[in-house]
Amino acid sequence: MGKLSFDEARHLTARTGIGAEWETIQRFQTMTRQQAIEFLLKNRNMRTPPPPGMSPWPKMVSLRGNMRRRKMIKRISRVEGKSLQDWWVKHLMDTPAPFLERMTLFWHNHFPSSIMKTTQPSMLYQQNLMLRKHAFGNFGKMLHAVAKDPAMLLYLDGYENIKEEPNENFSRELLELFTLGLGHYSENDMREAARAFTGWSIDDRNGRFINNVADHDNGVKTFLGKRGNFKGEDIVNILLQHPRTAERISEKMWKEFINISRPDARFIKQWANTFRKSNYDIATLLRAVLTSEPFWDRRNRGALIKSPIELTIGTLRTLPYSLGRGRMDLAHNLSIMGQAVFEHPSVKGWEGGTDWISTQSILRRNSMMTNLARGNLNEKKNRGGIAHKMPDIPPQVLREWLLAIEPLQAMPTQPGKQRLARAFVLDPAYHVT
Repeated sequence: MGKLSFDEARHLTARTGIGAEWETIQRFQTMTRQQAIEFLLKNRNMRTPPPPGMSPWPKMVSLRGNMRRRKMIKRISRVEGKSLQDWWVKHLMDTPAPFLERMTLFWHNHFPSSIMKTTQPSMLYQQNLMLRKHAFGNFGKMLHAVAKDPAMLLYLDGYENIKEEPNENFSRELLELFTLGLGHYSENDMREAARAFTGWSIDDRNGRFINNVADHDNGVKTFLGKRGNFKGEDIVNILLQHPRTAERISEKMWKEFINISRPDARFIKQWANTFRKSNYDIATLLRAVLTSEPFWDRRNRGALIKSPIELTIGTLRTLPYSLGRGRMDLAHNLSIMGQAVFEHPSVKGWEGGTDWISTQSILRRNSMMTNLARGNLNEKKNRGGIAHKMPDIPPQVLREWLLAIEPLQAMPTQPGKQRLARAFVLDPAYHVT
């Protein structure tokens, strides 16, 4: 197979990055599909300086106590939480490895936690580093790490799971959302799994995972047709042996990279088999997805609705534009549009797809794009809007680039930068990719 065409390079860049960046499109045009995909999978630049003032491993902060203490802790949590959100949004803007960051965001939504519930931003920071570490790695290792993650133990009340009073929150979400999905386990399976995770908690001295043996239920459990004196690790391993786990992850990959319609069962089976045979190597699954017929099928282009992060940060990365300082609160704007990082609306995370578009949200999205195009969210020196910083390329080439980046419904015939830029970001078709 020959080198990627401009349109193919644009498609691969848009689906695997955060915006269709011009330099990446040009780079991919010198590569074959296989070479471009391997380049994406090997670009794992994980340099992520910590958020300012974020302590690496805090003590476990209890919300118990008088009202004044609880209010103080929540106030500190909000300040540190805002710093954490700003940190990741900035990293999403600046990262030299957008595919890695996109996958970190994918797993962040598959394994959601929230500042509002955990009130421990530093634990969420550690969780974020863990998800980035495993983003292209081994799903089994990531699943084991998530089960022992302090932020997750807080978010789903696992730290309160003891043999005298088993807490079923984590085991329920582990089965329903993280692995098998509804209809593939029983209520008894969920209860027995909860017994296996009893004793898993957080060390008050350092905020790390601890296994309190005295709180563990040592009785025999029956889980998915198997019997034994199971511990939490055993439950995770049994779930990894179940074919449905690989299929569920494959289905989520379909909706992330192909389209938002019902996944094609033929390809889900193929991808899941490949995933399991690789011992859950995520890079192997991604390779199967990105080389598949559905990924390159023209009918699946313009079939995904952009998330607020893809829409906003993707625009700023696609059309390089200096934000200036102090006037543009990206994290806040993303929150208004429904995608506040580290603050999922529920245990299901962001539903995505058509949920991003509603009567209210479309107004907010268009308002954001209008202000961005006019430069209203930036300092006076940037009042030219996004067109001011668009790549210095001939107008006709610029027009062809914009037309190729998105399947726009209408573009002005005049080649002026301002008209092109504004038509580009304000066209309804810009909300899909």
